[in-house]
Amino acid sequence: MIIYLGADHRGFALKESIKKMLTDEGYAVEDLGAPAMVPDDDYPDYAAAVAAKVAKGPAERRGIVACGSGFGVDVVANKFKGVRAALAMSPDHVYAGRHDDDVNVLALAAEYIAPEDALKMVHVFLSTPFDEKDARFARRLGKIGEIEERI
Repeated sequence: MIIYLGADHRGFALKESIKKMLTDEGYAVEDLGAPAMVPDDDYPDYAAAVAAKVAKGPAERRGIVACGSGFGVDVVANKFKGVRAALAMSPDHVYAGRHDDDVNVLALAAEYIAPEDALKMVHVFLSTPFDEKDARFARRLGKIGEIEERI
């Protein structure tokens, strides 16, 4: 599995920490930007790049996006068919998103969570399987898919 990363200037330092951790742990990582600290860049560019990659294989691909509040990257990522992005604030929150909703893009609020908590959240994101045996969760994802087909 490849993990795609993207962040603007407000999430850049957090993205770099996550990239180092994942690389050190042997994950395949593709950094889609920002490639350097660019104070006037725009989060939609990076969130869209990550979401586009995840959308090509939403069951097998994962993305992690960050900006200051996390809201912007979350909104952008969710514009892509098959992407289920979630802004998470704790490891337990991430667990619920993966387990119940098969979230495939983790949105992080770089200015509202401690870096060590973000790294814990990334671990939970990558290690928690979707509970496909629970019919409620599958039914709900089916309804999301139907909505995506209508719009």
